[in-house]
Amino acid sequence: MGAVNSPGSEWGLSRSRYSVTFGSEHLRLVSEYSLKELFTKYGDILWEPGTHKYNVTFFIGELDELLMGKRFSAFEQSLLDELIGKLRARGNSNATINRKMAALSKLLRKAHKMGDIHSLPEFRRQKERSGRIRFLSCSEEEMLFAAIRRRSEDAWRLSVFLVDTGCRLGEAIGLTWNDVRDGRASFWITKSARARSVPLTKRAQEISNLPRNGEKGPFAMLRQAQYRTIWNEAKAEIGLSQDTQVVPHVLRHTCASRLVQGGIDLRRVQMWLGHQTLTMTMRYAHLATGDLDPCVGVLERCSKKAAAK
Repeated sequence: MGAVNSPGSEWGLSRSRYSVTFGSEHLRLVSEYSLKELFTKYGDILWEPGTHKYNVTFFIGELDELLMGKRFSAFEQSLLDELIGKLRARGNSNATINRKMAALSKLLRKAHKMGDIHSLPEFRRQKERSGRIRFLSCSEEEMLFAAIRRRSEDAWRLSVFLVDTGCRLGEAIGLTWNDVRDGRASFWITKSARARSVPLTKRAQEISNLPRNGEKGPFAMLRQAQYRTIWNEAKAEIGLSQDTQVVPHVLRHTCASRLVQGGIDLRRVQMWLGHQTLTMTMRYAHLATGDLDPCVGVLERCSKKAAAK
Protein backbone atom coordinates (compact mmCIF):
# COMPACT_ATOMS: atom_id res chain seq x y z
CA MET A 1 0.00 0.00 0.00
CA GLY A 2 1.40 3.36 -1.02
CA ALA A 3 1.68 6.34 1.28
CA VAL A 4 -1.54 8.29 1.64
CA ASN A 5 0.13 11.49 0.53
CA SER A 6 1.75 10.02 -2.60
CA PRO A 7 0.85 11.83 -5.81
CA GLY A 8 -0.78 8.73 -7.34
CA SER A 9 -2.90 7.68 -4.38
CA GLU A 10 -6.63 8.23 -4.02
CA TRP A 11 -5.97 10.56 -1.03
CA GLY A 12 -3.45 13.30 -1.62
CA LEU A 13 -2.44 16.56 0.03
CA SER A 14 -1.30 19.43 -2.16
CA ARG A 15 0.60 21.57 0.34
CA SER A 16 1.04 24.47 -2.04
CA ARG A 17 -2.73 24.80 -2.64
CA TYR A 18 -3.93 23.76 0.83
CA SER A 19 -6.49 21.27 -0.51
CA VAL A 20 -7.33 17.64 0.15
CA THR A 21 -7.88 15.36 -2.85
CA PHE A 22 -10.72 12.87 -2.49
CA GLY A 23 -11.18 11.15 -5.81
CA SER A 24 -11.85 14.03 -8.17
CA GLU A 25 -13.09 16.38 -5.41
CA HIS A 26 -11.00 19.06 -3.71
CA LEU A 27 -11.83 20.13 -0.15
CA ARG A 28 -10.21 23.40 0.93
CA LEU A 29 -8.55 23.45 4.33
CA VAL A 30 -9.58 26.47 6.36
CA SER A 31 -6.61 28.36 7.77
CA GLU A 32 -6.51 29.83 11.26
CA TYR A 33 -6.58 33.57 11.89
CA SER A 34 -6.47 35.89 14.88
CA LEU A 35 -8.83 38.85 15.16
CA LYS A 36 -5.92 41.18 14.50
CA GLU A 37 -5.06 39.33 11.30
CA LEU A 38 -8.67 39.40 10.09
CA PHE A 39 -8.87 43.13 10.78
CA THR A 40 -5.66 43.71 8.83
CA LYS A 41 -7.19 41.77 5.98
CA TYR A 42 -10.66 43.35 5.91
CA GLY A 43 -10.58 46.50 8.03
CA ASP A 44 -10.06 48.89 5.12
CA ILE A 45 -12.82 47.17 3.16
CA LEU A 46 -15.44 47.25 5.92
CA TRP A 47 -14.81 50.67 7.48
CA GLU A 48 -14.10 54.02 5.89
CA PRO A 49 -11.40 56.25 7.39
CA GLY A 50 -12.64 58.42 10.22
CA THR A 51 -13.57 58.46 13.89
CA HIS A 52 -15.73 55.34 13.69
CA LYS A 53 -12.93 53.29 12.14
CA TYR A 54 -10.55 54.62 14.79
CA ASN A 55 -12.91 53.33 17.50
CA VAL A 56 -13.37 49.98 15.75
CA THR A 57 -9.60 49.56 15.51
CA PHE A 58 -9.38 50.02 19.26
CA PHE A 59 -12.29 47.62 19.88
CA ILE A 60 -10.85 44.80 17.77
CA GLY A 61 -7.39 45.35 19.26
CA GLU A 62 -8.81 45.05 22.76
CA LEU A 63 -10.73 41.86 21.90
CA ASP A 64 -7.63 40.33 20.32
CA GLU A 65 -5.71 41.18 23.47
CA LEU A 66 -8.35 39.51 25.66
CA LEU A 67 -8.02 36.38 23.51
CA MET A 68 -4.21 36.68 23.80
CA GLY A 69 -3.87 36.63 20.01
CA LYS A 70 -5.54 33.22 19.76
CA ARG A 71 -5.95 31.95 16.18
CA PHE A 72 -9.07 30.07 15.10
CA SER A 73 -10.80 28.57 12.09
CA ALA A 74 -14.21 28.58 13.81
CA PHE A 75 -15.44 31.17 16.28
CA GLU A 76 -17.32 29.08 18.83
CA GLN A 77 -20.14 30.35 21.06
CA SER A 78 -18.02 29.61 24.12
CA LEU A 79 -15.33 31.96 22.79
CA LEU A 80 -17.87 34.74 22.38
CA ASP A 81 -19.26 34.17 25.88
CA GLU A 82 -15.71 34.28 27.24
CA LEU A 83 -15.11 37.65 25.59
CA ILE A 84 -18.34 39.16 26.92
CA GLY A 85 -17.52 37.92 30.41
CA LYS A 86 -14.07 39.49 30.30
CA LEU A 87 -15.44 42.80 29.04
CA ARG A 88 -18.01 42.88 31.82
CA ALA A 89 -15.28 42.08 34.36
CA ARG A 90 -13.41 45.15 33.06
CA GLY A 91 -16.43 47.28 33.93
CA ASN A 92 -17.84 47.67 30.41
CA SER A 93 -21.53 48.58 30.36
CA ASN A 94 -23.97 46.61 28.21
CA ALA A 95 -24.12 49.55 25.79
CA THR A 96 -20.33 49.50 25.40
CA ILE A 97 -20.30 45.71 25.00
CA ASN A 98 -22.95 46.01 22.26
CA ARG A 99 -20.81 48.46 20.31
CA LYS A 100 -17.77 46.19 20.52
CA MET A 101 -19.79 43.12 19.57
CA ALA A 102 -21.25 44.95 16.56
CA ALA A 103 -17.72 45.54 15.25
CA LEU A 104 -16.73 41.93 15.96
CA SER A 105 -19.86 40.56 14.27
CA LYS A 106 -19.27 42.61 11.14
CA LEU A 107 -15.67 41.43 10.89
CA LEU A 108 -16.50 37.75 11.47
CA ARG A 109 -19.39 37.78 8.99
CA LYS A 110 -17.05 39.09 6.30
CA ALA A 111 -14.43 36.46 7.14
CA HIS A 112 -17.10 33.74 7.05
CA LYS A 113 -18.39 34.95 3.71
CA MET A 114 -14.87 34.86 2.28
CA GLY A 115 -14.28 31.34 3.61
CA ASP A 116 -11.67 32.23 6.22
CA ILE A 117 -13.71 30.80 9.11
CA HIS A 118 -16.35 28.11 8.83
CA SER A 119 -18.77 28.82 11.70
CA LEU A 120 -20.16 31.84 13.52
CA PRO A 121 -21.64 32.25 17.02
CA GLU A 122 -25.04 33.77 17.73
CA PHE A 123 -24.74 37.42 18.66
CA ARG A 124 -27.38 38.51 21.14
CA ARG A 125 -27.77 42.18 21.97
CA GLN A 126 -27.22 42.95 25.64
CA LYS A 127 -30.08 44.76 27.34
CA GLU A 128 -29.24 48.43 27.74
CA ARG A 129 -30.54 50.71 30.43
CA SER A 130 -32.23 53.88 29.27
CA GLY A 131 -30.22 56.07 31.62
CA ARG A 132 -30.72 59.77 32.20
CA ILE A 133 -29.55 61.90 29.29
CA ARG A 134 -27.33 64.76 30.40
CA PHE A 135 -27.65 68.05 28.58
CA LEU A 136 -26.46 71.54 29.37
CA SER A 137 -28.68 74.28 30.68
CA CYS A 138 -28.29 77.73 29.12
CA SER A 139 -26.35 78.96 32.15
CA GLU A 140 -24.02 75.93 32.08
CA GLU A 141 -23.38 76.50 28.38
CA GLU A 142 -22.60 80.17 28.99
CA MET A 143 -20.08 79.42 31.78
CA LEU A 144 -18.44 76.48 29.99
CA PHE A 145 -18.12 78.28 26.67
CA ALA A 146 -16.65 81.36 28.36
CA ALA A 147 -14.01 79.18 30.05
CA ILE A 148 -13.24 77.49 26.72
CA ARG A 149 -12.93 80.84 24.95
CA ARG A 150 -10.39 82.07 27.49
CA ARG A 151 -8.19 79.19 26.39
CA SER A 152 -8.85 79.03 22.65
CA GLU A 153 -10.96 81.11 20.26
CA ASP A 154 -11.02 78.22 17.77
CA ALA A 155 -12.20 75.74 20.42
CA TRP A 156 -14.94 78.19 21.42
CA ARG A 157 -16.11 78.51 17.80
CA LEU A 158 -16.20 74.74 17.49
CA SER A 159 -18.24 74.43 20.70
CA VAL A 160 -20.84 76.89 19.42
CA PHE A 161 -21.06 75.01 16.13
CA LEU A 162 -21.45 71.63 17.88
CA VAL A 163 -24.30 72.73 20.13
CA ASP A 164 -26.18 74.56 17.36
CA THR A 165 -25.89 71.74 14.78
CA GLY A 166 -25.86 68.66 17.01
CA CYS A 167 -23.12 67.15 14.85
CA ARG A 168 -20.43 64.86 16.19
CA LEU A 169 -16.98 66.21 17.00
CA GLY A 170 -15.31 64.31 14.15
CA GLU A 171 -17.97 65.46 11.68
CA ALA A 172 -17.32 69.13 12.51
CA ILE A 173 -13.53 68.91 12.39
CA GLY A 174 -13.74 67.07 9.06
CA LEU A 175 -15.76 69.81 7.33
CA THR A 176 -14.26 71.53 4.31
CA TRP A 177 -15.06 75.10 3.23
CA ASN A 178 -17.35 73.84 0.47
CA ASP A 179 -19.35 71.89 3.06
CA VAL A 180 -20.37 75.10 4.85
CA ARG A 181 -22.06 77.60 2.58
CA ASP A 182 -25.41 79.23 1.78
CA GLY A 183 -26.38 79.03 5.42
CA ARG A 184 -26.13 75.22 5.61
CA ALA A 185 -23.63 72.59 6.69
CA SER A 186 -23.36 69.29 4.82
CA PHE A 187 -21.88 66.26 6.55
CA TRP A 188 -20.63 63.61 4.15
CA ILE A 189 -18.55 61.29 6.33
CA THR A 190 -20.85 60.20 9.16
CA LYS A 191 -21.17 57.33 11.61
CA SER A 192 -24.34 56.08 9.91
CA ALA A 193 -22.71 56.43 6.45
CA ARG A 194 -25.65 58.67 5.47
CA ALA A 195 -24.92 62.20 4.35
CA ARG A 196 -27.12 64.98 5.73
CA SER A 197 -27.42 68.75 5.47
CA VAL A 198 -28.75 71.07 8.18
CA PRO A 199 -29.48 74.82 8.20
CA LEU A 200 -27.28 76.93 10.45
CA THR A 201 -28.27 79.32 13.20
CA LYS A 202 -27.14 82.93 12.82
CA ARG A 203 -24.28 82.50 15.30
CA ALA A 204 -23.17 79.21 13.71
CA GLN A 205 -22.94 81.01 10.37
CA GLU A 206 -20.93 83.84 11.90
CA ILE A 207 -18.36 81.64 13.67
CA SER A 208 -17.78 79.46 10.57
CA ASN A 209 -17.31 82.44 8.26
CA LEU A 210 -13.65 83.37 8.68
CA PRO A 211 -10.45 83.74 6.60
CA ARG A 212 -9.21 80.40 5.30
CA ASN A 213 -5.51 80.95 6.10
CA GLY A 214 -4.51 77.78 4.29
CA GLU A 215 -6.79 75.54 6.39
CA LYS A 216 -8.94 72.83 4.79
CA GLY A 217 -12.07 73.84 6.68
CA PRO A 218 -13.44 76.13 9.44
CA PHE A 219 -12.31 73.79 12.25
CA ALA A 220 -9.47 71.88 10.57
CA MET A 221 -6.88 73.66 12.72
CA LEU A 222 -8.05 71.62 15.72
CA ARG A 223 -7.53 67.97 16.61
CA GLN A 224 -9.92 65.95 18.73
CA ALA A 225 -7.37 65.27 21.48
CA GLN A 226 -6.44 68.95 21.59
CA TYR A 227 -10.08 70.01 21.87
CA ARG A 228 -10.82 67.46 24.62
CA THR A 229 -7.88 68.76 26.65
CA ILE A 230 -9.22 72.32 26.45
CA TRP A 231 -12.72 71.06 27.26
CA ASN A 232 -11.57 69.21 30.37
CA GLU A 233 -9.62 72.22 31.66
CA ALA A 234 -12.64 74.51 31.16
CA LYS A 235 -14.96 71.95 32.71
CA ALA A 236 -12.78 71.77 35.82
CA GLU A 237 -12.63 75.57 36.06
CA ILE A 238 -16.42 75.88 36.39
CA GLY A 239 -16.73 73.03 38.90
CA LEU A 240 -17.95 70.20 36.68
CA SER A 241 -14.83 68.02 36.84
CA GLN A 242 -16.71 65.27 38.71
CA ASP A 243 -19.57 65.10 36.21
CA THR A 244 -18.49 62.22 33.98
CA GLN A 245 -21.31 62.89 31.50
CA VAL A 246 -20.10 66.38 30.63
CA VAL A 247 -17.98 65.38 27.65
CA PRO A 248 -18.00 67.03 24.19
CA HIS A 249 -20.78 64.64 23.08
CA VAL A 250 -23.06 66.32 25.62
CA LEU A 251 -23.38 69.18 23.12
CA ARG A 252 -25.11 66.79 20.68
CA HIS A 253 -27.50 65.73 23.46
CA THR A 254 -28.08 69.38 24.31
CA CYS A 255 -28.99 70.24 20.73
CA ALA A 256 -31.42 67.30 20.47
CA SER A 257 -33.00 68.06 23.84
CA ARG A 258 -33.60 71.69 22.92
CA LEU A 259 -35.21 70.72 19.63
CA VAL A 260 -37.59 68.27 21.32
CA GLN A 261 -38.41 70.65 24.18
CA GLY A 262 -39.10 73.33 21.59
CA GLY A 263 -41.82 71.24 19.98
CA ILE A 264 -39.92 69.79 16.99
CA ASP A 265 -41.34 66.34 16.20
CA LEU A 266 -39.09 63.31 16.68
CA ARG A 267 -38.99 62.43 12.97
CA ARG A 268 -37.45 65.80 12.15
CA VAL A 269 -35.04 65.47 15.07
CA GLN A 270 -34.01 62.08 13.70
CA MET A 271 -33.24 63.64 10.32
CA TRP A 272 -31.37 66.53 11.96
CA LEU A 273 -29.12 64.25 13.99
CA GLY A 274 -28.70 61.66 11.24
CA HIS A 275 -29.91 58.73 13.35
CA GLN A 276 -30.36 55.51 11.38
CA THR A 277 -33.54 54.57 13.23
CA LEU A 278 -36.23 56.47 15.13
CA THR A 279 -35.51 54.21 18.12
CA MET A 280 -32.28 56.11 18.76
CA THR A 281 -34.14 59.43 18.72
CA MET A 282 -36.80 58.11 21.10
CA ARG A 283 -34.30 58.57 23.95
CA TYR A 284 -35.37 62.22 23.91
CA ALA A 285 -39.13 61.55 23.69
CA HIS A 286 -39.72 62.11 27.43
CA LEU A 287 -38.67 65.75 26.97
CA ALA A 288 -41.63 66.43 24.68
CA THR A 289 -43.87 67.05 27.69
CA GLY A 290 -46.05 69.52 25.81
CA ASP A 291 -47.34 66.71 23.61
CA LEU A 292 -49.15 65.24 26.61
CA ASP A 293 -50.87 68.43 27.76
CA PRO A 294 -54.01 67.91 25.61
CA CYS A 295 -54.53 64.57 27.37
CA VAL A 296 -55.50 66.41 30.57
CA GLY A 297 -58.31 68.27 28.81
CA VAL A 298 -59.73 65.04 27.42
CA LEU A 299 -59.70 63.37 30.83
CA GLU A 300 -61.25 66.41 32.50
CA ARG A 301 -64.10 66.52 29.99
CA CYS A 302 -64.86 62.90 30.70
CA SER A 303 -64.73 63.45 34.48
CA LYS A 304 -67.06 66.48 34.20
CA LYS A 305 -69.62 64.46 32.26
CA ALA A 306 -69.51 61.73 34.88
CA ALA A 307 -69.97 64.29 37.72
CA ALA A 308 -72.96 65.89 35.98
CA LYS A 309 -74.94 62.63 35.92
